[in-house]
Amino acid sequence: MLGETFCLIMPNILITGSSGFIGSFLVEEALKRDLTVFAGVRKSSSRSYLQDPRIRFAVLDITDKGRIMDFLLDQKQKGITFDYIIHNAGITKAKKTDDFYRVNYSFTRNLVEALIESGSIPLKFVYISSLAAFGPGDPVSMKPVMLGDTPKPVDEYGKSKLETEKYITSLREFPWLIIRPSGVYGPREKDYFVYFQTIKRGMEPYIGYKPQILTFIYVRDLVRLILDAAVSGIRERSYFVTDGKQYDSREFAAITKKHLNKKTLSFTLPAGLVGGIALLLEKTFSLAGSMPTLNTDKFNIMKSTNWTCQVDVLQNDFSFKAEYDLDRGVKEVLEWYKNEGWL
Repeated sequence: MLGETFCLIMPNILITGSSGFIGSFLVEEALKRDLTVFAGVRKSSSRSYLQDPRIRFAVLDITDKGRIMDFLLDQKQKGITFDYIIHNAGITKAKKTDDFYRVNYSFTRNLVEALIESGSIPLKFVYISSLAAFGPGDPVSMKPVMLGDTPKPVDEYGKSKLETEKYITSLREFPWLIIRPSGVYGPREKDYFVYFQTIKRGMEPYIGYKPQILTFIYVRDLVRLILDAAVSGIRERSYFVTDGKQYDSREFAAITKKHLNKKTLSFTLPAGLVGGIALLLEKTFSLAGSMPTLNTDKFNIMKSTNWTCQVDVLQNDFSFKAEYDLDRGVKEVLEWYKNEGWL
């Protein structure tokens, strides 16, 4: 009507771990949806992938519950509340085992308790967990890990994620949602990048003589799903996330070689040998208070042959269909690595 002014207020979303690989893509996807985005970062965090002028930065110290509460109460005084929170902050590697539980579990608990005690509970709290929290599927039957299965994580990272899940799901009247991605790859990612480097150098190593069956999710598909889930009416549910397909480890190598136009020397190392080396390295590095890249946790992941999981519930609840299969995703990410001078 003439003379009236309408103001459309967009929902506020807080994304922790925004400076990281998945977090920076979450920020981009949320901005695409015209949400008011608060990027949760540490004072020391790089902001190289957070250059959009629409981003509002939230410098969070989740090591201390009191400081989180001070931040939340200060935001309230400014009239700012968070409609949605995506808790993506955490670590996948640590120098000491205790660090996994301190960062992934204790810091998450700090954040949740601060939200509750400050009266700042959002409409939805999405926790980014991992398939590692459940561990691999049965290596004999090759049955996928099902949502109703008993979790059996095989590494400390997965165990710390599971411990955090147990805490979150124990809460009453708290609107949680848990997302468990399988192998996440894409631009800016550094772990699969090591694999791509190895292939480019002409090496194609395998551990054990039984091929791994792997599942993946491209980061752009993952963040699209996470935002769909965050703004949905669904709560108090958990989901595994993959592109809906399964891949043999040699198929992964073949796709990578095709897009790198590279031939390789393929060789297989006995699992027992690699496990022994991992244990020796771990004990040696522990003397200096650090953890080697190849350690017993990493070995337990690498030797597991069944990383498949149930995704039909996810597909049904959110009408989710991945836009990227492994071939398209690897092609795009390798182009990014080349353009950025990584490869």
